[in-house]
Amino acid sequence: MTHFESTPAESFGFKEILYSKAEWVATITINRPHNYNAYSTPALEELATAFRDAAFDDSVGVIVYTGAGHRAFCTGGDVKEYEQLYTNRPRDYWKYMRLFRFYIESIVNTGKPVVARLNGMAVGGGNESQMACDLAVMAEHAWIGQVGTRVGSVAAGGATQWLPLLIGDRRAREMLLFNGRIPAHQALDWGLVNRVVPSVTKDGGFIEGASKDEIKKALAEEDGYAISLERLDEVVRDLADQLLQQFPECVRYTKQQINFWKDLAWHQTVGHAGDWLALHYSSYEPWEGMRAFVEKRKPRYMELRRLAAEGGSSEFVWGPPAIECAECGAVGIPSGFTFCGACGAKLNGARAASDAAGPGEAAGAAADAAPTTPVGGGR
Repeated sequence: MTHFESTPAESFGFKEILYSKAEWVATITINRPHNYNAYSTPALEELATAFRDAAFDDSVGVIVYTGAGHRAFCTGGDVKEYEQLYTNRPRDYWKYMRLFRFYIESIVNTGKPVVARLNGMAVGGGNESQMACDLAVMAEHAWIGQVGTRVGSVAAGGATQWLPLLIGDRRAREMLLFNGRIPAHQALDWGLVNRVVPSVTKDGGFIEGASKDEIKKALAEEDGYAISLERLDEVVRDLADQLLQQFPECVRYTKQQINFWKDLAWHQTVGHAGDWLALHYSSYEPWEGMRAFVEKRKPRYMELRRLAAEGGSSEFVWGPPAIECAECGAVGIPSGFTFCGACGAKLNGARAASDAAGPGEAAGAAADAAPTTPVGGGR
């Protein structure tokens, strides 16, 4: 009798991920290719459940973590979900960060080696996810990057903690402050991954060291170019077989020892990060950054800088809640409003919209009190 008997993978009925167990290897796949394998809130719960099950199953010796298709391993949190839910209910982002924390820790604390199979781009929380794994094998057409400061967030779910450990302080700052793309061979050179594998084919044959143009054609399936993950699978399976030829308890404790600095950096910072991000989601930056991403336009970075430099508010969309209506007594009205959003009365002494934080012109009557769409992509 045991409380930890092996459970069939198909019995979980997952909707956002794929889960399989065979030949001592558990494979966990984010199955959201329509969103470039960005994880939703329910997906985080399913992922944590799958990693826990694989960790407790004695018929599993190695875990492979990957994404569906060939375009993305994982692109982090679903920014559309962030914009729709968490910028409207910032307190819920603290809860979301707890789920994300459970998910990341379920990878780090498996007690078994986890191999990240990077079948496509690993961006934002996707890079943090692959860094939580023990080893990473990357398809040559894939790339790695962060996006936090570009969309109004901070990559404090693993990137700020672990990038300095993996690639050094200066390179970490470059990734986190510029949010550029790190191609496969650069990622290998920097130490972000362990292997890079050819994935671009021309008329059925693999190309070693594919160029940017060849990768672009392969992704578009033009001129006989295509993407094949056959060699990626071969290398991942070879690593899994090598890992299985080690004593499992020695592997578990070796992993625990190696994780010391990763655990130290993580536990010293992630709780604070969750609280700060939840508070930050009530401010102007994520509101503008997430909307710009969803609307596929460039965020108005310089507009927020100009507002702060000119004495306006770069923290609140329509200025701080500082006005009271003399007519109806409504309080907490944004300083950028000219009219009361409750009764429509003219607000005496209201600051002009050009001096406040709101995008566009000042609000009119109650029907016009909501911010207009500004004119002008997870952690």
